[in-house]
Amino acid sequence: MKITHPFFKILSLATALALAPACENSTFLDVKPQGVINAGNYFQTSDHAVWATNAVYNQLRTWSLASFPWLAMTDMVSDDATKGSFPADAQRLTTFDEFTFDARFPEDVRLTWQAHYQGIFRANIAIDGIPRVPQMDETLRKRLIGESKFLRAHFYFNLVRWFGDVPLVLTQLTQEEFYTQKRTPVAEVYAQIIADLSDAVAALPEKSAYAPVDLGRVTKGAARGLLAKVYLTNKDFANAEKYALELINSGQYALLADYTKIFLPEGENSSESVWEVQATALADSYNGSTAWNMVQGVRGDPNLGWGFNLPSDDLVRSYERGDPRRDATILDVGEALPDGSYIVQDNKEIEGERYNQKAWTPSHPLLQDNGPSNLRMLRYADVLLVAAEASNENGKPAQALTFINQVRKRARGTRNVLPDITITNKDQLRILIWKERRSELAMEQQRWFDLLRTGQAASVMKAHGKNFVAGKHELFPIPQTEIALSGGNLVQNPGY
Repeated sequence: MKITHPFFKILSLATALALAPACENSTFLDVKPQGVINAGNYFQTSDHAVWATNAVYNQLRTWSLASFPWLAMTDMVSDDATKGSFPADAQRLTTFDEFTFDARFPEDVRLTWQAHYQGIFRANIAIDGIPRVPQMDETLRKRLIGESKFLRAHFYFNLVRWFGDVPLVLTQLTQEEFYTQKRTPVAEVYAQIIADLSDAVAALPEKSAYAPVDLGRVTKGAARGLLAKVYLTNKDFANAEKYALELINSGQYALLADYTKIFLPEGENSSESVWEVQATALADSYNGSTAWNMVQGVRGDPNLGWGFNLPSDDLVRSYERGDPRRDATILDVGEALPDGSYIVQDNKEIEGERYNQKAWTPSHPLLQDNGPSNLRMLRYADVLLVAAEASNENGKPAQALTFINQVRKRARGTRNVLPDITITNKDQLRILIWKERRSELAMEQQRWFDLLRTGQAASVMKAHGKNFVAGKHELFPIPQTEIALSGGNLVQNPGY
């Protein structure tokens, strides 16, 4: 059962600044309002520090970071998924399937760019303002700054992988500075990401040290895990192994025994959860939810959503024979819903009809867009596979086999499938680890980033007949509206 608590009902900074308690002793005509929270008197209490940090988390549940833009630029653009729904429905998303997008279209690239910088803006406010709170618990102050730095690093990690050089903004900008920013080289952006995550590792408590009321806040383990992935992306395998092992050896995490339960309500914030974006379906508002469940839900009979982001034929073929993860990931026509409540009926208007079962959610209050499922951003299995890949590259095949076989053992359960991998040849084992990542993390918005960092994007997309141009489509275009607003300070990526 999901817990509803003050952190969960996240208060945005904009809302906090608009609060204005009424003065009770006189009329508003002749008394200046007292106790109004505004930009001039903010960051005076520890509550202000908490609210500012919560506002950064709140950004993660917005439409741009949890629905079409997020899914299009991670799953739909990869070989894991197709656009889905009816051919004419949100037709712009087909450009991600076919690599026909440009700097003016579709709008989802622009929304992604803007939403990430809005998150960075909020993080910068918190990082700058929390140290100025005159009196508050110093451990709490340090932790909140660490949380905000983690989230800023997350936003930049996405941006730099999608766009390459991006403006590196670390302070609150004046209005005159908004459109004078230039692109910062990738190496400098990564250096800041690593600095922010290193600060977060030092500042944040372990998962077990948080009180129940703070369920869902980022932890020392989350910072170590994300830092390991950053280093893996940069092919710094020594540090990738170091931080992955620190998380593994912390004793804070364990694989959930049953893979099929990970994305069900009982799998939320489980032993396997390293970081999840918290969501809930409140009975009286949509303030705690996302659209992630709705946009991927079964379309037709039963009517659970819009039917976008369908698992691809190639993903179906990619699983080893008998791999239980295939059925736990893909919901087919004629199959019962995970709770057994209904059989998915054929919708003849949808091509290649099947659905992302990891996005299924049980009945909940209000309408479909009141999606209650947490977004699983980083799982322990992911970190085990990071450790396996880094260990293999560091000439430690036995250690790599230990980690990858833990993942396979959990996946097979009691079935006589997915035998342990025994190959120790570095090149052959590398390919097997990459394949294991796809099977384990399919439809979790990881595949495109893996194709990019492993240098497989061009070959895989061309093999699928996509209009992929090497040297161009590894990056998305900088939105043309942003280039125009910058007065030429932002320069477009090659080929667009």
